[in-house]
Amino acid sequence: MIHLLDDIPLDYISLEKGSLNKLAPYVMKAGYRHPLIVADRNTYEAAGRAVEAELGGLGCAVTLCLIQPDATGDCIADEKSLVELLLAVTPGTTDCLLAVGSGTIHDIVRFAASKTGIPFLSVPTAPSVDGFTSKCAPLMIRGVKQTVLAAAPKAIFADLDILTRAPQELVAAGFGDMLGKFTSLFDWKFSSLTADEPYNQRAAQITEAALQDCVMHADAIGRRTEEGIRVLMNALIESGVAMLLFGQSHPASGAEHHLSHYWEMSYLKRGRKALLHGAKVGVASAEISRLYHDAVDRAQYPGDEPEQLLCHGAQVREWLAAVPSAPEIRRLLELAGGPSSLDELGIEDELFAESLREAHKLRSRHTLLRALNEA
Repeated sequence: MIHLLDDIPLDYISLEKGSLNKLAPYVMKAGYRHPLIVADRNTYEAAGRAVEAELGGLGCAVTLCLIQPDATGDCIADEKSLVELLLAVTPGTTDCLLAVGSGTIHDIVRFAASKTGIPFLSVPTAPSVDGFTSKCAPLMIRGVKQTVLAAAPKAIFADLDILTRAPQELVAAGFGDMLGKFTSLFDWKFSSLTADEPYNQRAAQITEAALQDCVMHADAIGRRTEEGIRVLMNALIESGVAMLLFGQSHPASGAEHHLSHYWEMSYLKRGRKALLHGAKVGVASAEISRLYHDAVDRAQYPGDEPEQLLCHGAQVREWLAAVPSAPEIRRLLELAGGPSSLDELGIEDELFAESLREAHKLRSRHTLLRALNEA
C-alpha cells in the first residue's frame, strides 16, 4: 500500500486502471492552463498524445517538448537534453511540466522543475525504475554520472492500462531495480555503522516492505499480469517515497548502483547503445552479493580484510544473512524475464573488473565495496 506521508511534498497518487483520466481534472482544478508535456517519441505515443488531446480539448494552451535521442537512438539525461527542455519552457507562462515517460524523462523534468520553480506531474509509461517520486536526479554531466537534488512531482498518475502494455524488458528492468535494494539496504546500514552516515529506520522499512512484496510476486511480474504490474509499480513508487522521506538516495542506491553508473559511463564514452538501468542494477546486485558474502566469509579468518569487518563482523554477518546469494538473485531476475548475468547483459570481464576497483569513487558513500578497495 502506497504511503502518502505528511512530511513529503507529494499530494496525490493514482495507481489503477484509467488513472490517466484523472490527470486533466487535476490539472484544471490546480489552475494550470499552460502545461508543457515532456516525452520522447515512444512515450508520446504511449500516453503523451492522449494527454495533449484531452488537455487541449479543455482549453489548455498545451505545448510539447519531444526529447531527441542521441546517435545510438537513446534519450539521455545529459546537458543536451536538459537545455532542450529549458529552452522549451516559456518563462512567466509555462505553469506545469508533465513528465510522460520512464526514468530518463523524469530525471530531465525534475531537474528543470527544480531550476525553474515550475511544478511537475508524473505520468509513468513503464514500471521500469524507482525514481518517479524521488527528488534525486541521476544526470550525465560531461560524461560523468552525478546524482543531484532536484524536485519531486506534485502528483503521479500511473495507469495500469498503459503500464501493462510496456515491453517485457522494461518490466524486468523495474524488477531488477527493486532487487538492487537487497544490497543497497545492506550498504546503508553498513555505512551508518562504520562511518556514521545518516540513517532513517522508517525509510528503510518502507523500502524493505516494497522489496519483499516484489519478491513474493516475482512470477506474476514475469508474466505481466495486472496484479504483478500493480505490485511492481507500487513498489517502485514506495521506493521513491522512501528516498523522498530521507532526502537522499541511500535507501535505494548502494554499490550495485555505482557499478551500474560506471558501466553506463563506459558505454557512453565508447558510443555504445545504453543498457537499461534496472537491468544493470539487477545483475550488479547479484555480483555485489557474491563479493560481499565471499568477503565476510574470509573475514572470519583474519588477513587483509577491512578493519570494519574485523571490528563489526558479527553485526555485518547478521545483516548480510538477509541478502540472498548471487544464484538466488539471478533466479529471481530470470523469473521476471530479464538478463541475469554479466554475459547476458553484455558486460565484458575487463570492464567488470575495472568497475569493482573504481566504481566506489563515483560517490562518497562508505559502502562495503569501498571498504574492500581501501583495505
